[in-house]
Amino acid sequence: MSQADSTQGGNDDPPRRAGQQAHAADDGRVFQSGRDQHNQFITVDTGKRIVPRQLPPAPYRFTGRADELAVLTEMLDEATESITPVVISAIGGVGGIGKTWLSVHWAHEHLDRFPDGQLFVDLRGFSPTAEPMSVAEAVRGFLHALGEDPTKLPVDLDAQIGLYRSLVADRRMLIVLDNAREAQQVAPLLPGGHACTVLVTSRLRLAGLVVNHGARSVDLSVLSEEDSRRLLAGHIGAARLDTEPEAVGSLLRYCAGLPLALSIVAARATAHPNFPLAALADELHDQNIRLDSLDAGEIPLNLRAVFSFSYRALPDDIAELFGLLSLAPGPDIGLPAAAESAGLPIARARFMLLQLETAHLVSQPVPGRFSFHDLLRLYATEQARLNLSEDRRRAALHRLLSFYLHTAHTAERLLDPHRHPIDIDPPAADCNPLALPDLAAADVWFETEHANLLATQLLAGELGRHDSTWQLAWSLDTFHYRRGRLHEWRSTWETSLVSARAIGDPRVLSLAHRLLGDVHLNLGNHAASLRELGEALRVAEEADDRLSQAHAHRILTWACGRQHDDRAALEHATAALSLYRALGEPVRVAAMLNATGWFESRLGDFEGAQQHCEAALRVCRRHDYRVGEANTLVSLGYVAQRTDRPADALAFYQQALALFRDLSSTYYQADTLDRIGQIHAGQGRPESARDAWTAALRIYREKYRPEDAQRVRAELDELGADVEV
Repeated sequence: MSQADSTQGGNDDPPRRAGQQAHAADDGRVFQSGRDQHNQFITVDTGKRIVPRQLPPAPYRFTGRADELAVLTEMLDEATESITPVVISAIGGVGGIGKTWLSVHWAHEHLDRFPDGQLFVDLRGFSPTAEPMSVAEAVRGFLHALGEDPTKLPVDLDAQIGLYRSLVADRRMLIVLDNAREAQQVAPLLPGGHACTVLVTSRLRLAGLVVNHGARSVDLSVLSEEDSRRLLAGHIGAARLDTEPEAVGSLLRYCAGLPLALSIVAARATAHPNFPLAALADELHDQNIRLDSLDAGEIPLNLRAVFSFSYRALPDDIAELFGLLSLAPGPDIGLPAAAESAGLPIARARFMLLQLETAHLVSQPVPGRFSFHDLLRLYATEQARLNLSEDRRRAALHRLLSFYLHTAHTAERLLDPHRHPIDIDPPAADCNPLALPDLAAADVWFETEHANLLATQLLAGELGRHDSTWQLAWSLDTFHYRRGRLHEWRSTWETSLVSARAIGDPRVLSLAHRLLGDVHLNLGNHAASLRELGEALRVAEEADDRLSQAHAHRILTWACGRQHDDRAALEHATAALSLYRALGEPVRVAAMLNATGWFESRLGDFEGAQQHCEAALRVCRRHDYRVGEANTLVSLGYVAQRTDRPADALAFYQQALALFRDLSSTYYQADTLDRIGQIHAGQGRPESARDAWTAALRIYREKYRPEDAQRVRAELDELGADVEV
């Protein structure tokens, strides 16, 4: 639909038919505008020159898009300077993102650049009420608007296209081709000369225009929170927003920056000016009815209907993938996981995902990773429930859960190959977990997939997949520990403890209590740590599970140490060492030799400490137990520091720091840097001390360790170092 932008004629104007308006050309000639039998807006020449004005009215309360508007203007300037034929841009984005609003707003801002007129056509590429417009219909409409007699047009379509191009070839005109379905619908409507400018909008990425016609794509993303608020305020008034800031924050969050959703909310709020905005926010809060609430009673203002136009255009297999992707937990999904979810080969999944991206139904913010807009995800989930059987949905989640669990387990074994393993069921029959090549790849995979793994673990618990729940937590354990992701570490084991109780296996229950106790220990929750560890030991003793008893004693060693009960810590270390020796666990023996030495040094037995730590170091190096080696080097550094051997202490700490960095163990990098700073300060090297403590302080703050950060900050202040971190 379009509307002429006109001025009224004088008394000497020719008589008008109903629905016509008179327009003045730049040179003073007058012409008539109106609609033909096809409801196309046309311009009838009354002199010699036709200047069509087919742009719809400028959008009401247009907000934001400063960067995109600037890009369009820049492209126009470049095209004007170079005098080359160019399609200024193909504006793309999901339905409701504001493509037409942007193009029409920009056009109205630059009317002076197009003195020979503006043509506009809705190509109905994704229309709820009609089929896409044919090229023939669009060309005829333009020819009518340019003043050609409908009864005298060439019969042949190619001839009509040629006539259209001849009429616009040397004119400074804007041609807006709105809502295109494909490049083939647009290409015949492109002018051949260098004077015209073309804007194309589509829900698809029209690669053919880029490749064959030099178009530049402008993809629209969601509005920022500030622009979203400004758009809402423009419709319903800033004063109304100011009275309910909490409700407004919820509305902005639920609309997720989609201009159409914000406009629907504004329409509903305007329809009931006396209703509190909180009532509307409460409706939108429920995800199950959010799309129902984003409906202002007309098809263009019904978000579900707008999304459906794009969905219905998908081939069946791609539509099915669209639904399955929405079931995946987490904020995004990688290509391998998406392929596993749908049970597809990687190559096929990649092709189908790119089709969804081309349709702007998913985005690919980084190579190989795909995500939904929040509201599109709700729509996709609806379609999955409506169009896919429960068995199909369950099978997809089963494959995805198996993929994440087995890949995470592989990654964990690379991070800590010396950790006592757990048994997990084989992958699902049609599941292909990733075969990660090395520790670096495992670390990157955990970092990339971390949010998805947390969401998957929660989903496993909700689905009653209790073994998968604690096994995922176990597989994340080393990553959480080394990266200092303490709060996520705690949440995984709190979830796992619920599953462990449901399973009823003493071994699993002891493990869950033990590792939750370990988390509390590292968080500084000493009472909670001792309570969980005591329960872990009790369950293991009742089940006569000696390995679990040894593990419980091992962590109780450090828990007592944090409570400054070094004597009790040494007793637990000795008990764990005895059990590990009897069980033939050399790596754990090394760990407890080191622990024994550490607490002996704390109690002043430096000779015994030296002997136990040196023995631990030999075993660690024999078994390539690098974490244990790093920890033991710290202990030897401490012994050297306490026995007035600063050079030896510094050498031990620096070796440990290098190992912790290789292992991406940021938690203990900070502690070791702190000790290095102490050595430098004690030896009169303030600059080196400052560097070490500054690096430690940065890590302590990043990992939310306020007590340690405050202590190191005090050390820097005492040094007189003016440091901003």
